[in-house]
Amino acid sequence: MTRPFLATALGLSAVILVLAAALPEPALAQNASQIARVRAGQSCPGCNLFQGDFSYMEARGLNLSGARLRQANLSLSVMNRTRFTNADLRDVDAYGAVFSSARFGGANLTNASFVGTFLEGADFSGARLDGVNFSGAQMQGATGLTQRQLDRACGDAATRLPGSLRIPAC
Repeated sequence: MTRPFLATALGLSAVILVLAAALPEPALAQNASQIARVRAGQSCPGCNLFQGDFSYMEARGLNLSGARLRQANLSLSVMNRTRFTNADLRDVDAYGAVFSSARFGGANLTNASFVGTFLEGADFSGARLDGVNFSGAQMQGATGLTQRQLDRACGDAATRLPGSLRIPAC
């Protein structure tokens, strides 16, 4: 190789490395085998369940802590005593689901739909509830809820909350 060609090649390599480092990371696709595992009633903490369909599923006591459930469909499922602690539940659809005594501590539920959901005994300690729709949700016995959390969510006249907590209208 000639010296000018080598210098140009090295310079081009440096430019490519700089550009590659500046590009955003690719989105992580769902993991079909992990979704199938959960659909079969098995725990899967930390799993990538992105856009998984768990509608109509019946399971109890699953550990989905730290799992990525973003945009998942949990509609009409029954997942009592399931651990969703520190999970990514952004944009999930949980219409009419039952989550008795489920744990959502530290979970991100931003823009989730919990319309008509049964949440008695569910724990929301430290959960992010920005934009969550709790219209018609039954959550009188929920724990770990603060007024500050609920001020970032919305509900309707049918939403049942513990104590003197209130929720803005959707």
